[in-house]
This record gives sequence, C-alpha cells and structure tokens, in this order.
Amino acid sequence: MNILLGHTNMDLDCIGSIVMARYLFPGYVPVKSRLIHPVAKNLYNLYQNHLGFINPMDLEGEDVEHVVIFDTRSHKRLREYFDRLGEDWNGKVDIYDHHVNDSLDIPGATLHECTYGSNTTFICEKLIEKGIEIVPDDATIALCGIFADTGNFTHQNVNEKDFAAASWLMKMGANKNIAMKFLSKLSEEYQVTLFHQVLNNLEIRNIHGHSIAIAYMELEEQVNGLAAVIEKAFEIEHCGAIFGIIGFCDSGNTLIIGRSRKEKIDMLPILGDWGGGGHSRAGSALLKKKFGTQIKDDFLKHLQSELLPAIKAENLMTSNVLTINENLTILEASIYLEEIGHTGVPVENDEGVLSGMITLRDISKARKVKQMHSRIKGYMTKKVFYTEKDASIREIEKIFNKHHVGHIPVLNEDKKILGILTRRDYLDFLERQKQI
Repeated sequence: MNILLGHTNMDLDCIGSIVMARYLFPGYVPVKSRLIHPVAKNLYNLYQNHLGFINPMDLEGEDVEHVVIFDTRSHKRLREYFDRLGEDWNGKVDIYDHHVNDSLDIPGATLHECTYGSNTTFICEKLIEKGIEIVPDDATIALCGIFADTGNFTHQNVNEKDFAAASWLMKMGANKNIAMKFLSKLSEEYQVTLFHQVLNNLEIRNIHGHSIAIAYMELEEQVNGLAAVIEKAFEIEHCGAIFGIIGFCDSGNTLIIGRSRKEKIDMLPILGDWGGGGHSRAGSALLKKKFGTQIKDDFLKHLQSELLPAIKAENLMTSNVLTINENLTILEASIYLEEIGHTGVPVENDEGVLSGMITLRDISKARKVKQMHSRIKGYMTKKVFYTEKDASIREIEKIFNKHHVGHIPVLNEDKKILGILTRRDYLDFLERQKQI
C-alpha cells in the first residue's frame, strides 16, 4: 500500500494538495486527519464520497511502502499517522511543502519544496508540466485550497504561479462560486456572535514598532471554529499580527490562536515556546489547566522578548539631505533645484530648523507674478507633514496616502532634519518585501 497524507487539522490547502496528487500518484490511497479545520469541514463533508479518504486507524496492520506528505515537513504534525505505522516502519517518504522556513525533522525523507503562496499550486504546476487533465470537482476543491492559503491572492507570499494555477483550474472546470461559498469563514450564528466579541475585546499594542492586535476572552466551554473567527477579525484589522487568547471556564484551559502578515512576526518560535505549532504565518497553542488574565500579561511579555524590531523611518530614509535657507531668493532656489536635479527640497531657518518645503510648483507660482527675487519663505509650503525616526511603516503609509505628499522629512526632537523619505524609498521597500 502507498498513501498520501497531510498535516493534522487538515485545511483547504492540504486537502487540495492531496486531491491534485492523486493524479500524480495513481493508485495511492489518501488518508484524512482525525481533525479537519472548521473552514474545510463543510467542503470535506460534501465531497467525502468523491474524495475517498481513509482514516489513520485503517493503516494499522497494512504494509505501507511509500508515504507522500503534503503541506508540512514536521513530524509533530504527522504523529497520528506514523503512530499507526509503528516505530519500526522505515519505508520511503517524499514531502511536497511550501513552508520553506520550517525545519524538516523526518529522517530519510526526500523534500520537494517551493515558495508559492499555496501548496496546492505546487502540485498543480506538476500536473500542468505533464499535461494531465482533471475533472471539474477536483478543480473546484483545488481552487478552494489556493484561495484559502493565499487569502484570495492578498497574502505577502503570493507568487505568479498561484495565479497561473488558478487560471488553469478554471479552464479545467472549477466552479468559482462554489469555492467562494466554502471560503465564507463564519458559517455558524455563534461564530458571528464571537466575532463581534473579539472586536469588542481587541487591543492594539505597539511592540518594537509592530502593530499587534490582542483579544482576550473567556468562554464557558470550547467551541469549534474559533480560528475562523480570529482570521476574520484579522482580515479587517490593519495590523502586523493578531493573537486571540481564549480561556475555557469548564476545563481551565486556554487556547492561543495567532496569525501574522510579516516575516519578522514568525508564529513558529512565538507559539512553539508555549507548546504550540503551525507555520510561520499561522499557529496555535493549547495551555492545559492554565487560565486567567495573567496568561495575557505573560504572553505580552513573551512578545516583547521574542519579536524582532520592525522597520522604521530611520531604516528607510536618506540621511544626507540637501536643504536650502528660507532667506534665499526664489531665483536662487530655482537654480539650486536645477543643479541638484530635484523637484523640491526642505527649507530651514537660520537655526537649522525645518520651516517649510519649496518645490518647482511653488517656484512656478512666483514666476507667473514676476516675484523671482522674493525670499523663499514667502512662497514655500509652510505646512509640512513630517515624521520621527522611530515612525513605523504603517505611520509612513498614512502620511503618503492621506496627504498625497512626495517627500516626508524625518526630524529629531528639536525639529532638525535627520533625513528624508520619498515615495520611491517606500516603493523600493515594498519591492524588497515581495522578494523575501
């Protein structure tokens, strides 16, 4: 017997990968986890006869020669299967996974990896290369996997291959309407109620320049679908990461659910230190017999020590800033801008303090009324939107987007210029982030 399997608590991307892999490995038997992510459960229930997954307990006593694993490379997330195979099992193992920052701890396994937003994309790519065609139901299931793990193509790690795979699946007959229906995270009325509770309890903390959303709640008992509730709150909050800390009164346990948008907020070490697991952008930890607000306080201290500092204005700014004195003439400003090839520069007073900005547009206004010999301070823009060196990327974005400026001076506490940020600096940063 040869089998296909994925991580425990299978999600849509995991299921999509296995469904596509059946075409690459004809005759291999797919195995389902005893736990299925709430967002994926409705899809599995609808298609379970078509999927033909067996249970992990069905592996007992079977002579399994080849195991092909999808969407994980962690033995901890595969224990429910390997326990059934037995301690002495030493068959062949292949892994197809897109979590390149995770560590491989399965002895003797051959790893096939990619950096795509979805693991399903990786398997679709193999089918496209081989010219293999698939049936519409499988195309729909796979499309769900790609949509889910790319956040409908909005996550930072989305690759052009993800778009290509989705396009191919549509050609194969995938039903986008069905896919979007299964991606509706809050399918139960109680989830909607919990979602509003999360929003009401949400706190935004600035930790080392990162905007972190924290929601602490206490429920009478544990319910399904809490991860979907936290993910929905994360969708509408413009923050680097979110952590839901939910205590259960009946058991005295606490569940921590985390989601991240940023490379520097890695869920694996953050939640791994608390006995949890997952991958770099999503994870959870169950704390048994630990309950109360002290957990929230301790977790915030943990974040303070664990998180790497975020990118700040001082990391992006140009330090050697060309400036001009406010008492020079408009004509001198025009000549100066032409010499340095800039469209505008910060203006300083005699004490070296920022007093305005002079641009080609300001000079044009003076030229029209023949005031080229007037002082700069009479025509410069006096209302300057500036920032400080510790400003976060989010604060910088707000200035660019709200005030439509092309330059943002970076000042010290005495309002003297330390550097300057341009739109180009910001766009170059976004481009570098895409390549990480």
